[in-house]
Amino acid sequence: MEAASLSEVDAQASLDIDRTDRRVELLLGALASTILLLIVGMIVFVFLKALPSFTHNGLAWFGWGGSVDEQLMNIFNSPADPSDYVYHLRAFPLLYATALITGVSVVISIVFSALSGIFIVEFAPNRLRRTIEPVVKLLAAVPSVIYGLIGILVVVPWVADHLISEGRKESVAYVIQLDGTSILVGIFILTIMICPIMIAIIVDALRAVPEKWVEGAAALGVNRWRAMRTVSLRAIRPAIVAALVLATARALGEAIMLSMVAGSVGFSPNPLDGFTFLLEPARPLASTIVDNAEGLSVAPFGQTMYAFAAILLISSFFLSFAGWAARKSFSRYTLGAR
Repeated sequence: MEAASLSEVDAQASLDIDRTDRRVELLLGALASTILLLIVGMIVFVFLKALPSFTHNGLAWFGWGGSVDEQLMNIFNSPADPSDYVYHLRAFPLLYATALITGVSVVISIVFSALSGIFIVEFAPNRLRRTIEPVVKLLAAVPSVIYGLIGILVVVPWVADHLISEGRKESVAYVIQLDGTSILVGIFILTIMICPIMIAIIVDALRAVPEKWVEGAAALGVNRWRAMRTVSLRAIRPAIVAALVLATARALGEAIMLSMVAGSVGFSPNPLDGFTFLLEPARPLASTIVDNAEGLSVAPFGQTMYAFAAILLISSFFLSFAGWAARKSFSRYTLGAR
């Protein structure tokens, strides 16, 4: 009888545990589903709001022609009658500035971050390593407005005083004004912003590489640099892709800092201008949204801003998908190598 009672108690306890696990599972599933629904709802809301801007312009929305700042002003000053709303926009200068500043910053950052990660893990003295790593993590957490403040108060005046001569100003005076705020400063500050994120991820990934892999390369007579380059870096390619995706996503969405240092002008810098090209101002999509936030109450103007947000969402989606595909490919290669 006592054995039967103990068996019943154990069965009841097991049943209670299963019920508790089931309730927790349902609760977590509900929370995850709620977050997913909120994200989907946000995306649908943005695209519905952006639809009028796209439908009125068609593919010409992505083209060029006229001053984009004047076009935005005309949209802002649209008549009150919905049938007379102005939607004419050629957003190429904003798309160009976004791709240019983000692309160059990410390319520079990935090279610098990979080399910095190798130095920290393999070559830096322990005392220096213990100092660098906390600093890198601290820099990754600094708000972007701080970088923007340093850029507008320190870097922009230095560029204006040392890199922009009177002759250079006069050479483009009929097109644009050079005052120090430029794509050069934007790229410089944005690179400093995203590098700490990439360095932290790459350092952690390099430390996860089995020591026997590097030791095996060293046993064949390969020096430390070549072992890190041919073994460790190849092994952490999925982590490098993840760092690249995260850094690019932050660069695409950066608004406040670039609004402060990149010039905040809807202009397409011309590479044919030589070095002056880097000193010309521009304004990415995210900064355009921030700079014009006060006009969101004007229906066609707000719909145009939602169109900019929709482009950023699409860019983030393709970026995430490309990163996932690349990581999956590299992961299969790494597993096969093992």
